[in-house]
Amino acid sequence: MEDSLLHSLALSLAAGVGPRMQAVLLDEFGSASAVFAQPASVLQQVPGVGGKIARNLTSPELMTQAELMARECRELGVALCPQTASDYPANLKNICDPPVVLYRRGDWLPQDDLSIAIVGSRRCTSYGRRQAERLAGGLARAGFTIVSGLARGIDGAAHRGALAAGGRSIAVLATGVRDIYPPEHAELALELIRQGCLISELPLDQHPKPGLFPQRNRIISGLSLGVIVVEANRNSGALYTARHALEQGREVFAVPGNIDSVASQGCHELIREGVTLIRNADDVLAELGPLSRPSVQSGDVIVHHPRELILNAIEKEILNLIESSPTSVDAILRTTQLDPSRVLATLTVLEMRRLVRRVAGNQYIRFDPELQHC
Repeated sequence: MEDSLLHSLALSLAAGVGPRMQAVLLDEFGSASAVFAQPASVLQQVPGVGGKIARNLTSPELMTQAELMARECRELGVALCPQTASDYPANLKNICDPPVVLYRRGDWLPQDDLSIAIVGSRRCTSYGRRQAERLAGGLARAGFTIVSGLARGIDGAAHRGALAAGGRSIAVLATGVRDIYPPEHAELALELIRQGCLISELPLDQHPKPGLFPQRNRIISGLSLGVIVVEANRNSGALYTARHALEQGREVFAVPGNIDSVASQGCHELIREGVTLIRNADDVLAELGPLSRPSVQSGDVIVHHPRELILNAIEKEILNLIESSPTSVDAILRTTQLDPSRVLATLTVLEMRRLVRRVAGNQYIRFDPELQHC
């Protein structure tokens, strides 16, 4: 095993070093390997690192613990993915305290960068469960990967809705990925491994603890372009995920319920605070902005904006003829076999959807996310 991966694993296992402290240490020294190259006297100069944490980081037993954990992962087929790995989720790298290393069962694919999280109450109503399944199915069919937490209630419904639609789904656990919690979702977890993956920042033998669930929620939002809260009361953990999403610059959406429903009070509070009310998958697509970088979907289709996922065949054909540099209408007409009137009408639709922009000389360019006025 590479020393850098072993050092990342050891940093994640160090007692008293949570996600925020890990981020501070990495920012201070540049890498996990550099952290472990420091003597205790230097580590103690980092704000928040006292004598006890410095001793934990410099203890030989920590590296032995990391080696044993790495060996068990190999035996169980659990992948270890440090921040430096090519398959570390790109969206997650951009949060303030990304996990130093991820434990993963199943595969993370490039197309999973186009993800939406669906979260909500464990004690959901039949209405909430139905909406979660419907939204997950619609977004999965559009090409999104659905992220949730494998919990009872809304989370489980979201995973099942995505899988039933033939899509991919990612579960972020607040426990280790070896033993599934809750236990009744063991079969669902196996399906997720086949059509997505299980992810955790916690060691294999970590059992559920109350404080780990809010900590886990920052990963759910961090993996995703946006978070949908389907059903949540005022004290629901799903609201923590929504707060994390707002802090991370992600979109947040809420599904309304009956105005007198206790189960939807949290959603209604979010809507009053300005979160976008949604009714279906199309509402989500309409609100999402351009991607910070293109996403490669199945079939090597490159997506620059989520709205491209709902284009019909002719709209996709015309859009694919337009580059970031100006493309003339005449050039488009020469390339396609479509009737000129159909091409012009399609260009108008693409412009209305803010996927292309008309420039001087009867030319069009692809929507540029760097240009805020586009």
